[in-house]
Amino acid sequence: QVQLVESGGGLVQAGGSLRVSCAASGRTFSNYAMGWFRQTPGKEREFVAAITASGDTTYYADSVKGRFTISRDNAENMVYLQMNSLKPEDTAVYYCAAGRLVGALASARSVNYWGQGTQVTVSL
Repeated sequence: QVQLVESGGGLVQAGGSLRVSCAASGRTFSNYAMGWFRQTPGKEREFVAAITASGDTTYYADSVKGRFTISRDNAENMVYLQMNSLKPEDTAVYYCAAGRLVGALASARSVNYWGQGTQVTVSL
C-alpha cells in the first residue's frame, strides 16, 4: 500500500502561482511513478502531469505544458506540482497519483493509488 496526502491548495488570482505537494508513505516511494490529475464537478478525472520513478522524465497535458512543473524528492518521499500563470479553467480538485509504471498514469482507470485531493480555485 502507498498512502498519499496532498496539501497546498487554495485560492489564487488568475496569472498567479501555487504549488501543491504530495507526501507519500508506505511501500518504497522511489519504486513508483507519480502523477497529478484534476477533476471538476460532472467531469472525468483528467491527467495533468507525471514523472518517472527516477525523476528523469516528465510528461504533461497539452493544457498545462509550459505553465506547470512536476518534480519529486525521493529522499523526502514528496511530489510537487508548481503551477504558474494560472487560469480560471485550472480550477479543480487536484489529486496525487502513484503507479508502478509511468504508463499506468496515462489514465485515471489504471492508477494504483490516489490521494484525497486538494482544491485549487483560480479567480478572475
